[in-house]
Amino acid sequence: MLPQEIKEQIQSVYRQMLESRGLTPREGQRRMIAEIARCLGEISPAAEDDEPGAAPGPVCAIEAGTGTGKTLAYLLAVLPMAQALKLKVVIATATVALQEQVLQKDIPELMQGSGLRFTPALAKGRGRYLCLTRLQALLQGEDDDMQMLMTMYADEPQDMPPEDPDLYQDMQAALADGSWQGDRDDWKTPIPDRDWQRLTMDNAGCMGPKCSNYQDCCFYQARGKAEEADCIVTNQDLLLSDLALGGGAILPAPPGTIYIVDEAHHLPHKSNSHFAAFTKVKGTLDYLERLQRMVKGLAGHKLLNEAPQNEFQSAMGSLREQVEQTWELLQQIIEQHEDNSPRTSKNNKGSKINKSPDESFRLAFSHGVVPDGLRDAASNMQIHFTRLNGLLRDLAEALRSASEGMGSDETSTTWGTGAAVSMPEAKAGQWFPVVWAMAKRAETALNLWQSFAHRDEPETAPTARWLSIESSNRPNRQPEAKSADITLSSAPVLAARNLQESLWGRCAGAVLTSATLTALGSFDMFRLRAGLPEHSLLLRIPSPFPFTDAACFQVPRLRCEPSQTERHTALIAAALPRLLAEDEAALMLFSSRRQMQGVLAGLPADWRQERVLCQDDYQKARLLALHRQRVDQGLGSVIFGLASFAEGVDLPGRYCTHVLIAKIPFAVPDDPLETTLSQWMEGQGHNPFMSLTVPDAAFRLVQASGRLLRHEEDTGYITLFDERIVSKRYGKAILDSLPPYRRELLTLDLADCA
Repeated sequence: MLPQEIKEQIQSVYRQMLESRGLTPREGQRRMIAEIARCLGEISPAAEDDEPGAAPGPVCAIEAGTGTGKTLAYLLAVLPMAQALKLKVVIATATVALQEQVLQKDIPELMQGSGLRFTPALAKGRGRYLCLTRLQALLQGEDDDMQMLMTMYADEPQDMPPEDPDLYQDMQAALADGSWQGDRDDWKTPIPDRDWQRLTMDNAGCMGPKCSNYQDCCFYQARGKAEEADCIVTNQDLLLSDLALGGGAILPAPPGTIYIVDEAHHLPHKSNSHFAAFTKVKGTLDYLERLQRMVKGLAGHKLLNEAPQNEFQSAMGSLREQVEQTWELLQQIIEQHEDNSPRTSKNNKGSKINKSPDESFRLAFSHGVVPDGLRDAASNMQIHFTRLNGLLRDLAEALRSASEGMGSDETSTTWGTGAAVSMPEAKAGQWFPVVWAMAKRAETALNLWQSFAHRDEPETAPTARWLSIESSNRPNRQPEAKSADITLSSAPVLAARNLQESLWGRCAGAVLTSATLTALGSFDMFRLRAGLPEHSLLLRIPSPFPFTDAACFQVPRLRCEPSQTERHTALIAAALPRLLAEDEAALMLFSSRRQMQGVLAGLPADWRQERVLCQDDYQKARLLALHRQRVDQGLGSVIFGLASFAEGVDLPGRYCTHVLIAKIPFAVPDDPLETTLSQWMEGQGHNPFMSLTVPDAAFRLVQASGRLLRHEEDTGYITLFDERIVSKRYGKAILDSLPPYRRELLTLDLADCA
């Protein structure tokens, strides 16, 4: 139960905040604060030794419509609670924009207006920070050897940009005078990726506390600030990385933390991607060739003596033989399942094949179950990669130890073979990141083969497993020949198990929020995908926007379903000049790039050139800036975009008065994760179309239509070129799940405009 003193503090802080900013309380915001506080009031106080209890903490998922003021609501509800219970707060967002808004705007305003005092900090990944060792090497002209090694043994050839001594000098000066802390995002001008890769170090090459620059390291100093902070703002990817390491490796440990996950609808998908694995079969042979060169290079620099060389040669030879056998087996599987149809089809074993027009295809194994022969081959590959990964990690640790020679010319060390190796300190330091990167590559492949060798428990959601061919050329019988590679992939179909084990069952408490969490008015889909505990509080808080007065949702009569692709595309192209005023600002959303390009080609040339900004032609930020510039000049502007423009795009007021949507945004039907999940749900007695496909489409349509009303005073139109939302039973269910826009259905006849 929520302690009375915390309740009173939250109420007092809220009143102060409103008074300081001259605001009136919002009913939805007040309710969100109260419900979060009540839910988290079930957290047990920490014991005397500051160790939280073992019982799973409370979890609440709140859909708060646009305009609710959800950021202020969760900050006000959670921070006083965390301080009273001596707990940390971690806020994880899905986008950099929201992360910056929370840290640079919302938190300062809260502290200034409420009198609430706490220490915030930002947590980013290592790759966002400058590596002092790399900077020093560049300034001293000593980075060439490291760059040569990394280029020689990288998975893909790297064209390094010319060095920029002026940039390096400026950075050193900024670090010295304290005006810059090594954060890439805080540098005075954008740093291109190709330049930044010279200046940073990933975890594969970082020496950590054993580095000579550890005390001044930009990354570790930022981490130190985060460890001292009460409230840490980060991103969902870094949160998942920390949880994968057991929690507490990068961020505070889950038992002592209240998590706030904003834009929480992204979390299940990000979790699935985080725990995915893939490998390229022929690419393994390329990897072994690079590894062979690396072993020779190490031996040439006297970093590897005869005994470990023999160990590596034996491991690589055995793995090469197994790769060639596996390649032959995969050829047989492809030939067995290949279909002459250019469209997606099912073979007699239920595995699903997608063949694109260029004859490439992707084969998703039915229910995620790979053929017995491939599972046996995967078990053998697992054994070989386990051996090779062990050798590489032992060697990397030996190089790490040798590079800590405290200034000595050579260090004698031993590694997995027990053989002593005399390693020159400088050379060991240069080779360490290369060997460690090769070890990480072996571990990545090992994860895939472990997944393919594993048998899923029948009562749990399976792992999706599939193979794909990346080119129209059929793979050659000989894997060494130049032909298309075969990529094997796997990913969990649900984030539920990973999140249950790493987060929901361990954290002190959690708040998940977004403007869109439900589908068809229900949390069922989100609960399924995220694995929310049974005791979770689920709450919908509607937007305060006057939807009926502000927006009209119209479905024109086309007498054409989207499956009639050519006619549907031609009708949209003909309709746009008719629907949009000369000076109107609009957003046109497509489910496929092919149709977007088709509509673009079908528009009158002058109209297209003067009005349309297509996402294929510009980076997103540049496109949005050009659009706003056109609108400011009183010109008409229409953005053509795919799914990435259906959320997170903020074009308030006159910058967007019309959102047009090509069709109900159903997910791609051949996606291996959705295919495998649908098969599993069907086996559980559910109708996957109504349980998964339709709710997901409803969710996407709500997000897409939500691009129109960003502020309470916004107005405009939403046009959907898809009569199925009126004619089909599932379409009516989707229609009823939308906000209460004013409706004009089939009153505008466009059937003959093409």
